[in-house]
Amino acid sequence: MQAPDFWWRRERSTMAKLLSPLGALIGAATLARMRRPGTEVGLPVICVGNPTVGGAGKTPTVIEIARRLTMRGLKPAVLSRGYGGRLKGPIRVDPLLHSADDVGDEPLLHARAVPTFVARDRQAGAQAAAQAGADVLIMDDGFQSPGLAKALSILVVDAGVGVGNGLCLPAGPLRAPLAPQLEQAQALLVIGEGAPGERVARDGYAAGTVVLRGRLAPEAQAVARLFGKRVLAYAGIGRPAKFFETLRALGVLPAMTRAFPDHHVYTAAEVEELRALAEENDLLLVTTEKDAMRLAGSEIGQHLLDVSDVLPVRMALEPQSAKALERMLAGLGG
Repeated sequence: MQAPDFWWRRERSTMAKLLSPLGALIGAATLARMRRPGTEVGLPVICVGNPTVGGAGKTPTVIEIARRLTMRGLKPAVLSRGYGGRLKGPIRVDPLLHSADDVGDEPLLHARAVPTFVARDRQAGAQAAAQAGADVLIMDDGFQSPGLAKALSILVVDAGVGVGNGLCLPAGPLRAPLAPQLEQAQALLVIGEGAPGERVARDGYAAGTVVLRGRLAPEAQAVARLFGKRVLAYAGIGRPAKFFETLRALGVLPAMTRAFPDHHVYTAAEVEELRALAEENDLLLVTTEKDAMRLAGSEIGQHLLDVSDVLPVRMALEPQSAKALERMLAGLGG
């Protein structure tokens, strides 16, 4: 399911206004749940979440935090509920054994860089990670859940869209009112550039939350392969338009684009349509790493992946933000 367009318009539409009383009730209920104390699991828990629904850059953020913890001599593990996967866990993700159908696309990406555990029951997942030798947990999502006590919470925002119209589900994209979420987080990471992100950053400063800045940096080798090429870009992520914008900024030419919902599972008809469009228009197919994880899980998806290029990205923090994050991680005892 794709988020409705009116969520992301600053001017509140008639539909947003009609739904706002329901959104206020849902937001208040979520906020009350957030404020319940979480369970201590004997390890520091770092939570990387979103104030809104949809993707904003959590996956590269989690991987970057894991890298920094490892450099400190710690043994981090990622804990995920495995959205889109069938396995309830707790189970350690093995990219050689598991597919996105098993554990979800994001855990597969995490597991290539850091030990990753999928568990619907977060406490059971934390115990499994601890038994495997982890001494710090990075929780992918779960900021609004009181399941585990959190030592550090970082909210991630896509600067291109911010928090949209500022209303709570279903009137807007917020999971709970923004100001109380910011007050409960220790840091706000604004990814990319844009006026919507700057407005959220100002709210972060007002709430006393540390504001970090970063960008998604594509892999240099992939950029070199794609530079100047005419492509058919396709993506099933939180905001496909962000991927298409990134390509244009890199000097890649998306002659055609196809946007799908987040965590989209490609059908045989969609695979054949994309292949045919690329061939008919002499275009190179290109997609995201998350889409590649899902495509690799099926025979028909692999057919599309075999003829597609993939653009990996990593989180690049601004120097002052990197220093601020390091201070936070040092405060965990690393």
